[in-house]
Amino acid sequence: MWFTILAFSAGAAIAVQASMNAQLGSLLKSPILATVCAFIFSAVYALAAFGITGGRFPNQQLVSSVPWYLWGLGGILSATGVGLCYFLIPKMGVGNLMSLVLSGQLLMAMAIAHFGWFDVPQTSISVQKMVGVSAMVLGLMLVSRDFSGS
Repeated sequence: MWFTILAFSAGAAIAVQASMNAQLGSLLKSPILATVCAFIFSAVYALAAFGITGGRFPNQQLVSSVPWYLWGLGGILSATGVGLCYFLIPKMGVGNLMSLVLSGQLLMAMAIAHFGWFDVPQTSISVQKMVGVSAMVLGLMLVSRDFSGS
């Protein structure tokens, strides 16, 4: 139950931070600068949390065993995704954007799990999952679409 609450809270936090930082990007007239600000504060916060929780830096042997692409590619993808959100929210609205973001996340998560990439538990794509993801994507489209005609 706690994991469900935490996951739901993470989703809510993403929508709030994206909207706030999109506004920052609009006010600064640069979604890229808003992304830089967000990541600087995120790094400081994460380092503080690491220190407070007693985190220990890995030794050289462990560091050298990590594949090169895991050191930076995730951060590049994160900054790209976040920066695009800050750029797109003022243009298309937070609901429309989050519906498309969630759809992209869900479809990519299914592919990652299906192939077991990045050492995640492997789970095959089934007809049931395809029906479920189709229903969710359709639901997200219906939620984000304005049928009022205005």
